Amino acid sequence: MPGIRQAYVQAGDNPTPALKDIKDRITTAVYSTQGSTGLERLKWWLQVPRDSAFEAKMMDSDCMPRAERVGALLSPGKGGLFTPADLGSVLNPSATWAGIDTALKAGRAVYVNGPAGHVGGAESKFTTGFHVIVFLAVGKDADGNVYYLGFDPDVSATTESREAWKALVAGDPEKKPEDFTADESLGVVKSLMLGDEEGSFGPLVRKYYVTTTAKFPRINRFG
Repeated sequence: MPGIRQAYVQAGDNPTPALKDIKDRITTAVYSTQGSTGLERLKWWLQVPRDSAFEAKMMDSDCMPRAERVGALLSPGKGGLFTPADLGSVLNPSATWAGIDTALKAGRAVYVNGPAGHVGGAESKFTTGFHVIVFLAVGKDADGNVYYLGFDPDVSATTESREAWKALVAGDPEKKPEDFTADESLGVVKSLMLGDEEGSFGPLVRKYYVTTTAKFPRINRFG
């Protein structure tokens, strides 16, 4: 089964919660971690590469604990982070996604675990096993198609996220993750998550067009 179709936020998108609410929520959460060192903050929020060529391994593969802590911080709604049943084995996918919609509309982030090739980005270095992302809102596009607004911490995920990272570390020599100060890391996280324009987000926040009537593919835990 192919991965979830993904797209970037467009002018006129109006999910629930609203885009401004999500932006404000992310901004507040990112600033709440400003006491950490540059590298600690980068790794708290993002799966970052060791260099802009993306040839070496990423600095970690801790998508599960990262999604848990980020999701909790991005869940102002009563009950905190919502963790649904295994999306690869639920008996009634439609009912499960209806529950996810309810949680999102109540201000809770949703922990989404699935095969790396299904929930990850097209260029991700994580191609086997599982990957965990966080959904923040649900909406319909201009054509009436349901999408979920999600945060994928993986900087290697798309061509756009890779190019954004390259621009942030540009120089001779290029800046390494461990070289960022706490203030500089704040700018990196905000740029990759929030972007620089009022009505859009950075390349790590994307729309996911989930087929809510079908189970996720099962995770190959031995691949």
